[in-house]
Parts: sequence; C-alpha cells; structure tokens
Amino acid sequence: MTEIFQASYAKLEFEKVIRQLSEHTVSSLGKAACLKIKPTTDREVIQANLEETDDAVMLLRLKGGMPLAAYEDIRPHLNRVRMQGTLNGQELAHIGRILRTLRELRTFFAKAKEEAIPLNRLYEKVQQIEPFRELEKEIFSVVDEGGYVLDDASSKLKGIRQGIKQTESRARQKLESIVRGPQARFLTDSLITMRNDRYVIPVKAENRNTFGGVVHDQSSTGQTLFIEPQSVVDLNNQLRQYQVEEQNEITRLLRELTEAIEPYRESLSIQLNQLVELDVIQAKGRYAQQIKAVQPLISDNRHVALIKARHPLLVEDEVVANDIIIGEDYKTVIVTGPNTGGKTVALKTLGLLQLMGQSGLFLPVEEDSTIGIFSGVYADIGDEQSIEQSLSTFSSHMTNIVSILEKIDEKSLVLLDELGAGTDPQEGAALAIALLDAIAAKGSYVMITSHYPELKAYGYNRPETINASMEFDVDTLSPTYRLLIGIPGRSNAFEIAKRLGLDETVIDSSRQLMSGESQSIDTMIRDLEDKRKDAQTQAEKARHDLRDAQKLHRELKEAYEAYQHEKDRLKKRAEEEANEYVEKAKKEADDVIKGIRQRQLESGQQGALKEHEFIDAQTKLNKLKTEEEGLKKNKVLKKEKRKKQLKVGDAVEVQSFGQKGTLVEKADNNQWVVQMGMLKMKLPEADLLQTAQEEEPKQRVSVRRTSSAGVSTEIDVRGERVEEAVNQVDQYIDQALLANYPKVTIIHGMGTGAVRKGVHQYLKKHSQVTKFEDAPGNQGGSGATIVTFK
Repeated sequence: MTEIFQASYAKLEFEKVIRQLSEHTVSSLGKAACLKIKPTTDREVIQANLEETDDAVMLLRLKGGMPLAAYEDIRPHLNRVRMQGTLNGQELAHIGRILRTLRELRTFFAKAKEEAIPLNRLYEKVQQIEPFRELEKEIFSVVDEGGYVLDDASSKLKGIRQGIKQTESRARQKLESIVRGPQARFLTDSLITMRNDRYVIPVKAENRNTFGGVVHDQSSTGQTLFIEPQSVVDLNNQLRQYQVEEQNEITRLLRELTEAIEPYRESLSIQLNQLVELDVIQAKGRYAQQIKAVQPLISDNRHVALIKARHPLLVEDEVVANDIIIGEDYKTVIVTGPNTGGKTVALKTLGLLQLMGQSGLFLPVEEDSTIGIFSGVYADIGDEQSIEQSLSTFSSHMTNIVSILEKIDEKSLVLLDELGAGTDPQEGAALAIALLDAIAAKGSYVMITSHYPELKAYGYNRPETINASMEFDVDTLSPTYRLLIGIPGRSNAFEIAKRLGLDETVIDSSRQLMSGESQSIDTMIRDLEDKRKDAQTQAEKARHDLRDAQKLHRELKEAYEAYQHEKDRLKKRAEEEANEYVEKAKKEADDVIKGIRQRQLESGQQGALKEHEFIDAQTKLNKLKTEEEGLKKNKVLKKEKRKKQLKVGDAVEVQSFGQKGTLVEKADNNQWVVQMGMLKMKLPEADLLQTAQEEEPKQRVSVRRTSSAGVSTEIDVRGERVEEAVNQVDQYIDQALLANYPKVTIIHGMGTGAVRKGVHQYLKKHSQVTKFEDAPGNQGGSGATIVTFK
C-alpha cells in the first residue's frame, strides 16, 4: 500500500471500521485476519466477499450463526510435531477442540442444507472441511478439555493413580492420628502440609526428635520445623515412586498421541485456514447486524447511488441519512454551504462506504444502493497544518493534492475538503477551479466541499458537474445536515440577521450593496430549494409506500412458504404416525393369525378356517394404510373436540392404559384425577377421551367386613395347600396395595405350621412389605399374621 493510500484510509477512518469488525471474531487468528482486510478492484472477489457476508447474515438470522467456538493458534504445535517433538496435554486439547469445531461445522451445514436454507457460497466452501472424527476421538480419549490426561487413558495409568490415592490416604491417616492425637501438643499447628512433594507436619523446634524422620523446611523464625515423621517415610517413598511411574506413563501416552497427529499435520494447517476464513465471514455478518447494514449492488460503470447512507462510526439516532449519488449523470459534485453543516461528514461517508463495499462489507444504506469499483480512493480532509515540516494549512493541503494528482486516473475517486482554503479568497477560488479542471482532464470522479461562491457558477457551466449543498433551517437557525443534490448553497446572512433582530433598514441597505446578478442567483437558489422540497416530499412518500408494499409482499410470501412447509411437514408426520399405528396393529393381528394357524396345524382341524380366509383378513389389514391424511385429520379433530368437553363425572377412556374410568376432580389446568375401578390416578388431559356413560349394573347388597374399596382387610387361607395359599395371598396383596391399605391380616391357622412358614417366606421377598408379625393373642396369635406395607 502506498503512502498516499494509507493516508487516505486514515482520513476516511477505514481502519477504525476494520478494528470494530475484528472485535466480532472468536480468536486472535480471526482478529489478525480481519485487520488485514483491504479494498480490492477485482469485481469477482468483491461479489464473492459480499455473498459470503450475505450467507453469514442469513445464518445469524435463522440459526443464530455458525457454531464457531474460540480456538487457539495451533501452528506452533504442528511445527513441533514436524520436528518430532512431544506435545503436552494442553496443546493436544487445543488441536482436539479445533477438530470438534470442524466436525460441528460440517454437521451444522448438513442440517442447514436439509432445511433448504438458501446460501450463496458457504455450502461450497465447507465442502473442503475435513472432520477427522477418529483423531478427535483418540485425542479426547487421552486428555480432557483442559489438557489433563485422563485416568482411563490406559489401564496402567489408572492402576498407578489408584495406587497414589491409596498411598496418600494411608499417609494422611497416619499423620491425622498424630495431629488429632495426644502428640498434637508437640506441634505448632494441627495441620498436614507438603514440602518437596512429601507430606510433613509443623513441629515445635524443641520437639524435633519426638517423631524422628527428616526435616524438610523451617519457618522464618526457626520456631517451627516441617518434619516428615519416620512413620510415613516409607509411604512417601512409595508415593514418590508412583508419581515417577505416573509421569513416565503420561509421557508415553502423549508421545504416541503426538505421533498419531503427524500424518494429518499439513491437512490440519489447511483446515485451520478454513476456520479462520469462516471466523472472518461470521464477523462481517455480525458487524452488518450491528450497524444495520445491507448488501450493495455493484456497478461496472462506477455509478454510485448510496440511498439513505449513514456514517457507520456515528450513532444511528444522531446521524442524518443522506442520498449520495455520483457517476452516472455527473462525475463532479461541488458541495457548498455553511460550516458545521455536515459537508465533511457527507464527504467521508461517500469515501468510507465505497472502501467498505470494495472490501466485501455490508453498508448502512437502504436496499438497492449501488457502489462502483474504483482503482483508488484519495482523500484530503481536515486541517492538515504540519508543525514538524513548518507548513501552513494551505501548504499542507497543496502537498497532499500534488501527490494525489500524480496518482489518479479515470478510475479514481477523489474527495477534497475545503478546496483552495487557507489563502486569499480570490486566488483560492481560481486555484480550486483550475484543480477541478485538472482532475476532470484525467477523467476522475470527484466530490469537493468549498465556501467559494465562484464554484457555484462553475458547477452550472461545466459538463458532468453538479452543485450540492447542506440544508440550513432559517427558522431554527441551525443546519439540518441534509445533503441537497442539484442545489448550490446560498448565503443565509440576511435571514439570520433579521431573525436575530437587526434593523430592517440595515438589511435593505445591505441588499442594495449586492450586485443584481448576486441577488438574482440568490433568488433562483431559494426558488430551487422550495421546488426541491416539494419534489422530495412527494418522492419520499412514494418511496415509503413502495417500501411498505415490498415489505408486505415479502412477509406474505415468507408466511405462505412457511405455511406450505409446515403443512407438508404435518402431513408427512401424520402419515408416518398412522402407518406406525397400523403396522403395529397389523403385526399383532399377524401374530394372532399365525398362532391360530399353528394350533390348527397341530390339531389337524383345517376345516374350521380356510387358508383364503386368512389371506382375506391380512389384505383388509394392509388396506388400512391408505388415506392416512383424512384418517388422521378426522381422528385428531374428534379427539380435540371431545377433550374440550370434559367435566367431573364424565366417563373417559385412558389411552395409555386402554382402560375406562370416571373423572373425580380436576387437579390443575392440564390434569384430572380419574377413578379406574379400585385405582385412582392423576393423569394428563391429553391422555383422556370422553366416552358414552355406561349404566352401572345393579349390584346385590351383602353385608361384609370390607373397606370402601370393596376389598377385605383380611384373607383366610386355612385348609389350603401351601402352594395354593401362597398364590391366594399374592393376588390378595396386589388388591390391597391398589386399595392403598396400610396393613392387612392373613389368617393361616396353626396346624402343622407349613402354611404359616410358606406365607412368611413369601412375605420376606415381597418388595412392598415393610414388616410382618404374629397377631395379638386376642386376634388369633400365631394363627394369623399382620402385614404392614411401605
């Protein structure tokens, strides 16, 4: 990059934009790649970069973005692999995380493709990504996310670490017996610590011979010695041996894993570059969202039309959006008007957005805005007084402009702020006109700002040149910062003076001193401004109506497509569920038919059911799979209708159990308490279907000692054989549990004691029995057993 290019980028604040962009990356590599972004003149590259940014914006909107986790620069690791070095656990984990990210990216884009998300470039780009699943699995079977070597990395390492834990536990137990026992009085503190990787205790200096062993350290005062008692010396030695073995095994595992990476070294370097590219692309998408930017169109003829353009470094609510147009009908724009009216901001906005567009970035403009492709964007903006070189503002500007004139051609965009300023007004205006002629002779595109009224006439008289100005509100005495293309700036001195209270006679005298030509030009400009305001108001309304109509059309189209997609999905799902249901029923029916046929073959009675009757039955079952959509739709509608009419007392069918019951009460918004025979359950409303109320059969009235659930609280199995008695007790306990009895009585009699013994053995094995014991003497004694449930 030439010095003049670098200076122009700095004046237009392009580097600030790139720094903001780089903050949206997830790694230092991505950030460094962002900072290297520069505009290009290759149309295909610009288009590709813009389409990649468009893909990133689409994925951020629909999927929350690509699954790019933070990743490290593994190039030094791969270089060490090349030199046959051994990577540590953390370095291996860095490689493993990158492999996992690559795999997740492939999976992410495969799902996006299945969902028919329209992307321009990224599907093709991610085809070059290799997931390396086996290598990833091998790495994470040895180390975890932080690089710690796992216990299960090898059976030997697992055994060593178990030995370390056991030895440490034994050593601590011995030391605990000291610090917690009667010998604790010889210590300065009741704690166990480490010195030189060995367990020690703090002993008072005068008691150093009490425990024997080795002194490893002492306090700064010398009052405390950190002693390894003789009783744990052997354990510490054993622990140290284990630690050496552990380190040797870890080194072996890491070396083998490093060797496994070597065949993939070059591929991993390529994949890292792919990851960095995706990181930069996603950063462009996130930055586009931040500044509310859109994709511009590209003009091959250098026609620039930035509609509602905003400067990206200014707060959206504090900047006025302007239409900036150059290149098609005119190649020179002369912006005049008062200071602080926004001329310089408009100039910078044009140059900066053009640089951003040629760098593949979205622009803060309206849809259908257009950028050109310029060989260079040259800017001379701001107060360029150079103290170091003892140059005045005028001299500094001229130095820059001379350098620019040497570089420009018919594909250049030139931006000059206050052209000719800093010298005598008459000379400055003449010089500005001469410079514009020189730039026009080279065929360059140029936008300048100036105070000189002579340039207004130049704008009218020169071909491919147009005047522009920044609007000023006389009523509020403040600029509106709106760029007016086609209207030169005019002096508002008389109107401002009048509003500030200057005597009318003084203002009239001032008007008479002006030349007739100046007054007529001023009147013409005022008339042009009024007409422009009317035209702009109508154009703005038409544009607003068109935008609303396009938005409504787009939303309706998206809603219709979403509706069709959801309809197709639900239809397919309903058909699949219906098919599954019919397949299940058909399988059950086939099993029954198969069983019947088998029994007939075994009994030799073929006359009962003929073979063709079996075939007919199976054919009818197969036909149940047709018309799934109508079947599903009708059943679903009927179910939903019946669900909405549920009330207490209704007879319902519990679908999950295939049982009928009665609604007792509503537990909450989505659940009911249902009575199914002797069983009460709380069930979700979605599981219930209303059925016709069945008449309850008349029951004979009998007087029995039973509970409200209809099950007696005792059972009598006297006189039964042991096996039959146990079977009856088993069935009875199931009924008692369903009736929620806390305890029951089993009457088995005394006799030989065989029935009693069999029942007790059964009760010992029952999972719901808390305890059982003989009944009190007045209730049968050892001839009955009282059982208590959990």
